[in-house]
Amino acid sequence: MSSPSEPRRLKGHRATATCCIASRDRPGLVATSGEDGCVCWFDMRCKDVQLVMEIGKEASSSLCFKPGNEDIVYVSSGKEVKCFDVRLGTSSTPLECYDYNKEEINQIVCSSKSFLAAADDGGEIKIIDIRQQCLYKTLRNGHSSICSSVQFLPWKPWEVITGGLDSKLVMWDFSKGRPFKVVDLGSSEMTSGNSTGQCFNPAFVHSIAVPDVDMLDKLGKICVVARGDGGADVMNIESELAATRTKSSVKPRKGSHSRSNDAENTDTRGRLHLDYTLGGHTAAISCVAFSMFGQRGEFIISGGNDKSIKLWNLFKYIDTNQSGSQSDLRDLLHLNIDLSRKPK
Repeated sequence: MSSPSEPRRLKGHRATATCCIASRDRPGLVATSGEDGCVCWFDMRCKDVQLVMEIGKEASSSLCFKPGNEDIVYVSSGKEVKCFDVRLGTSSTPLECYDYNKEEINQIVCSSKSFLAAADDGGEIKIIDIRQQCLYKTLRNGHSSICSSVQFLPWKPWEVITGGLDSKLVMWDFSKGRPFKVVDLGSSEMTSGNSTGQCFNPAFVHSIAVPDVDMLDKLGKICVVARGDGGADVMNIESELAATRTKSSVKPRKGSHSRSNDAENTDTRGRLHLDYTLGGHTAAISCVAFSMFGQRGEFIISGGNDKSIKLWNLFKYIDTNQSGSQSDLRDLLHLNIDLSRKPK
């Protein structure tokens, strides 16, 4: 395992920083949101914060760039989504404001097709058409608790995947407004597939990451799920859907006892589960992301309530599997960074 350099502290917020995003067009530019209702802009070439935008009195839990135009940023503020032009500096007047969510928003993301998704504490996801500046669809009845994370699937322009504190992972066709696949990470089938686990912590879904389009050739159509029991699941979405189709096609013969074990085992087969037995987190994982440096997508980055950041070498796992050799999963942990506080 590589030895990390000393982490650099970026100071600008007066309260907890809740979200951090890095520019793709301008390397070294980082934007953060916080519970102080501010968005801070940092240039990694400089020591001090470059710009502080006062968004509002409510805590800001999430922010994202507009795809194709990083001068435009969307920020959640309590139950609202606000849009700002960074070129206007500290101006607190939003270009647009969307007040569709009934509960506090946990995450917002934008798609390349000009849609924005906002997941909230009520378990609902609002899909907003940012081109027409109106509500497109409300996704409900998928989560029975807080919806903590949402991501558009870049290879399926009309689909999103969401995770919640009901331990559910839900795939939606948002053009129809309904879910077509639900994975219960807290079910007995899911937990039995993992050799070990922290049985006292539920498998709440705290964060989801999906690869960008230019990563698909190497990584495939996967997602990474940050779990409340300290594990991170790497799941092949197409395999999950294939398993669903297999189950639905298995019909018991008349008068015979149904045996669906093979179909059920397909749900956990092929999943990569990264937990503390491999050097992973010893507490809930709060966030996951794919690396954007070097070979994009080479590493999974996870942050946990054990005050650590871990880098997992996903390319190594893929290469050994493709070569047919048996990989030692303990070699996947590439780097561990200890922090003084929990990452959000």
